[in-house]
Amino acid sequence: MLFSKIKNSAVLIAIVGIVLFSAKAIMVKLAYQYNVSSLHLLLFRMLFSLPFYLIILYFDKPKSTQNIKKQDYLWLLFFGFIGYYLASYFDFLGLQYIKAGLERIILFVYPTLVLLISRIFLKERISPKQIIAILITYFGVIITFSGELQYNGDHILLGGFLIFLSALTYASYLVGSGWLIPKFGVLRFTSYAMIISSVCVIIHYLIFDRTSVFQYSYQVYLLGFMMAILSTLIPSFLVSLAIKKIGASNFSIIGSIGPVSTIILAYIFLDERLTLMQLLGAVIVIIGITLVSFNKSKKTKKLVG
Repeated sequence: MLFSKIKNSAVLIAIVGIVLFSAKAIMVKLAYQYNVSSLHLLLFRMLFSLPFYLIILYFDKPKSTQNIKKQDYLWLLFFGFIGYYLASYFDFLGLQYIKAGLERIILFVYPTLVLLISRIFLKERISPKQIIAILITYFGVIITFSGELQYNGDHILLGGFLIFLSALTYASYLVGSGWLIPKFGVLRFTSYAMIISSVCVIIHYLIFDRTSVFQYSYQVYLLGFMMAILSTLIPSFLVSLAIKKIGASNFSIIGSIGPVSTIILAYIFLDERLTLMQLLGAVIVIIGITLVSFNKSKKTKKLVG
């Protein structure tokens, strides 16, 4: 009975975290209505969340640093750079060209990319069922794109490519950071990664932009703050807590609601209309990812058993 309650609460935590993460695309699209640049918007997101991660890092004292080596910090710098800076920057750029619902569908292929990257660099075996799941997932993405190409042309291809790069860099972060999290701990690793990402965004701004960030209406700053708190800070720890309680494989299955929640939010707040073909593509993508996650979950149970 107690185990059931704990599991149910973890599922609820996971769902809230996923929905909040998905809401980021909606806020980005709303902010673009005020002619804010993608770099400035990303800068607001990181700057508003940075103080909170610094405070968390300050109060979360490490239990032991004996297992942490110098190269671990170098890898931490690298994964913070690609996982939260590059992935977020590609995502923000891509959202200038495609709908929020379509963005989430493309981003949702990252579990299949995790499998492919693990196979190439870590020599982990991909089962026949996982190969079928990967093919199903990308077939769903192609169907989703088919309805957009005739209306948007080159812009949809550019936007889709940028979002795919975001999924690729995030997947690389997930693969590479798996062995660092146990060393640093969830709170410290997440805080370190976000701080590194924030510094990267600031450096990017100082080198390539330097235009005033005080020229926008209050709505832009409000959306930037909401994005930092509701779609960055809170869900980052909710997701970590959910994964700790129910495991990454079970969490990835629940993550199937990500594209659906974004489509619903985009319909409510952005008045986006998805065609029947796009909805069909979304369902196929979710089926493919669920198959991947279910296969991983079965493997985990076998190892534990």
